[in-house]
Amino acid sequence: MTSAYVHSFETFGSVDGPGIRFVVFLQGCKMRCLYCHNPDTWKQNIGDEFTADQIIKKALRYQTYWGKDGGVTCSGGEPLLQMDFMIEFFKELKAQGVNTTIDTAAGPFTREEPFFSKFQELMQYTDLVMLDIKHIDNEKHKELTHVENTNILDCARYLDEIKKDVWIRHVLVPGYTDKDEDLQKLHEFIATLSNVKRVEVLPYHSFGAFKWEELKIPYKLTDVDAPSVELTDHAKKILHVQSYADYKAGK
Repeated sequence: MTSAYVHSFETFGSVDGPGIRFVVFLQGCKMRCLYCHNPDTWKQNIGDEFTADQIIKKALRYQTYWGKDGGVTCSGGEPLLQMDFMIEFFKELKAQGVNTTIDTAAGPFTREEPFFSKFQELMQYTDLVMLDIKHIDNEKHKELTHVENTNILDCARYLDEIKKDVWIRHVLVPGYTDKDEDLQKLHEFIATLSNVKRVEVLPYHSFGAFKWEELKIPYKLTDVDAPSVELTDHAKKILHVQSYADYKAGK
């Protein structure tokens, strides 16, 4: 039985997919987002180890609170770095009738083997993918995260090919991800996808900056304030947030 390195759990997640969710934050991420509020999840192969059965037993204690829409979400870190565990975990959850969601930035995605076959299998047991698109421009994406976005956008295209339900998330960082032309390009890209059920704008915050200090990592966004309500609403308008299904339907 495969085990996973786990950073933490949240028993009543309300912003991690439909309904109330039991959220598993897996350890490990290769992105280095300048605004990351969990840099303590970056290191791989550390943390507490749990088998799929152990986590499922934990999760099912809270099943009565999930209602018809809730379930289990795997976040991180980056859950796609622990693919063998994810397949086993979600396969067993689906066998027990549990709704499954992945919150991912898709950094590990590739159509090369052995990853691609594993990803295809994982999607068989996944109800929803919450895909974080950090920046639509590749060079700006590298500045923001230290990795390219070409494979991430390809992941979005593949999810459209297989008609997997997707929520797109975009963190709004003043001076980095809030330019009208970039937001418009992101909207135009999303508009090419037929499987997007929701678009979310997440306002930047610096609540995790203390973790950078504790880890002795320089935090470069000390002078960046959270976006104003007006700026956030403006971005939402460009991206057709929460009305995206109606927008696609021409309503």
